[in-house]
Amino acid sequence: MLNFYWYPKCSTCKKAKAWLDEHQVDYHLIDMINDQTPTKEQILHWMDNNDAEIHRYFNTSGVIYRTENLKEVIYTMPKEEAAQMLSERGMLIRRPILENGDKVFLGWKESEYETLL
Repeated sequence: MLNFYWYPKCSTCKKAKAWLDEHQVDYHLIDMINDQTPTKEQILHWMDNNDAEIHRYFNTSGVIYRTENLKEVIYTMPKEEAAQMLSERGMLIRRPILENGDKVFLGWKESEYETLL
């Protein structure tokens, strides 16, 4: 079963969810902001088992990212520190996240989701 981490007010998340529904993909829906923000351990597991660079886990278009000028530090931030920050502040996490076992898809790219079918 796939885990689909989303924020219900996010338009990109809605597009990804609509695609999953349209293609009748079974998934477990998780509100990662209000109900279940991924833990530090979970984020570290994703980072350890996927090729995405640390900065890809951050919502770079978000208000917190911009106001705290995180673009100056995320490229040199240790993985542990990044995972801690993301787990404490769910709005910093790029969304949606589709988890398929150890593999995660960050953000919404139809071409990546098609590999599930």
